[in-house]
Amino acid sequence: NNRAVPGKAHLVCESLYNLIVKMLNENAGKGSEKFVPLIFSIFLFILFCNLFGMFPYGYTVTSSLAVTFFMASVMFIVIILTGFARQGAKFLEIFAPKGMPLWLAPLIVVIELFAFLARPVSLSLRLAANMIAGHVLLKVLAGFAVTLPLFFKVMPLPLIVALIGFEIFVAILQAYIFAILTCVYLNDALHGH
Repeated sequence: NNRAVPGKAHLVCESLYNLIVKMLNENAGKGSEKFVPLIFSIFLFILFCNLFGMFPYGYTVTSSLAVTFFMASVMFIVIILTGFARQGAKFLEIFAPKGMPLWLAPLIVVIELFAFLARPVSLSLRLAANMIAGHVLLKVLAGFAVTLPLFFKVMPLPLIVALIGFEIFVAILQAYIFAILTCVYLNDALHGH
């Protein structure tokens, strides 16, 4: 339904889409436009999973390490396949930066390989740990509030409300961080080291 003046939902969707396009252009460079649907989808999936956990009886799927590691592994495989498809064997140069002294090559290659293989682990752990930490903190504070005497029960309420706001901010931020780091890693696959 095309209208001359878009509605609020349309503006929100368009703003999110523009955010992802701008993020890809700034962090992955030229040739990254075809990855907009993938990054947009993963961003929205993480965002909605994170925010769904803020509802009563909702479960934050992204607090499960299995889910976050699967998403990070899929992104990692896409990046590796893109790197080899785009650059061929030259993609392996990300493990040996130009201008490196030959006598340091074995050490640098091992360090770069370890750092490269740690990417999906760090992506998944960061997301899951942040989602778990906020929820645990809220549950602990709410549990303390329940055990307080009746006339003190309202005292921690402003802190709990503030933490809920902070948890919503972290949920949005973690979706953005996962997407932006994927774009940065995609830059290596598209353009080399």
